[in-house]
Amino acid sequence: MNRLEREAAVRRIMERAAPPVPPDLCAQALRRGARMLRRRVLARRVGWLLLLAAAVAFTVWALTARPWVEPPSRTTPPLTGW
Repeated sequence: MNRLEREAAVRRIMERAAPPVPPDLCAQALRRGARMLRRRVLARRVGWLLLLAAAVAFTVWALTARPWVEPPSRTTPPLTGW
């Protein structure tokens, strides 16, 4: 298909009558958009809540387990100097 054929095809497409648009298309789009926005806001809030819960759980674990403290030795040191 050369350039002239493509231009002719495009002109034929553009000269056609536009398909009819449903009368309630705008209302449907608004309802769908509002529903998507509510779901997105809810998902964002749930995500932040889970992140906060994980941070609190990690803080509580760190304060009780104290992973930065060296555990006590299980053997006694050798006696020297008797």
